[in-house]
Amino acid sequence: MEKIIERCTEQVIDIYRQFDASHDYDHILRVMKSAEAIARTMPVANLTVIRLAVLLHDIDDPKYKEIGNVTPLELLRSAGAADELTAKVLKTIRSVSFNGGNEEEIVSIEGAIVRDADRLDAIGAIGIARTFAFGGARGRKLYDADEIARTEMSEDDYRSRNTASVTHFYEKLLLLKDLMVTEEGKRLAEERHAFMIDFLEQLKAETGFDGNGK
Repeated sequence: MEKIIERCTEQVIDIYRQFDASHDYDHILRVMKSAEAIARTMPVANLTVIRLAVLLHDIDDPKYKEIGNVTPLELLRSAGAADELTAKVLKTIRSVSFNGGNEEEIVSIEGAIVRDADRLDAIGAIGIARTFAFGGARGRKLYDADEIARTEMSEDDYRSRNTASVTHFYEKLLLLKDLMVTEEGKRLAEERHAFMIDFLEQLKAETGFDGNGK
C-alpha cells in the first residue's frame, strides 16, 4: 500500500505545481494533516483510502480542467491499485466537493473525514488567504457593494459566475462550520469560523462593507 501512495505522490506533485496557490501541493499537505488528525479520533477509518483520496481529490478539479490532467481513476490504475481499493478511494473523493451546496451524500467514514479536512482548509486564516489567492488568479474583485450572495444555486451556477472574493464567504465559507460531519471536524471548525467573522467585521470597519450587499 505504501508503494501505491508513493507512486501517486510522485505524480500529483507535478500536477499541483500547475495550479495557483489556492489549490497547490501545500493545500494537499494541510488537508492530509487535518485528515490524519481527525482519523486518530475515529480508529476504524482506513488510512490508506484517506491518504490516497486526499492526494487525488483535486487533480481533475473542474476549475483547472483546461490543464488536461489525468483522472484519479487513471492515476490509481497506473500506480497499481487494486479494483476494490480504487473504488473506495473514488467513492471518498466524490464525497468532498461543495458544488454550490449540491454535495454528494456521505456514505463512508473516510468520506466524512476527507470532506471535513478539505473544508477546514477552506475556512479560518488559511481559508481567507486561499480565497483571495484564487480570486487574484482569476481576476476577481476583492468585494462588490452591489453583489448579493446567492442562497440557492446549481453546480453550474456556482462554478460559472465570477463573483467577488468576499461574496464567496457568504456563498460557501461561512456555511461550512454547520456542514461538518465528524465531531473533531466540528470542534476544529469553531475557532476558524470565528476568525472569519472577526475578519469581516474588521473589513467593514475599514471599508464600510462586509459583503452580501451590506
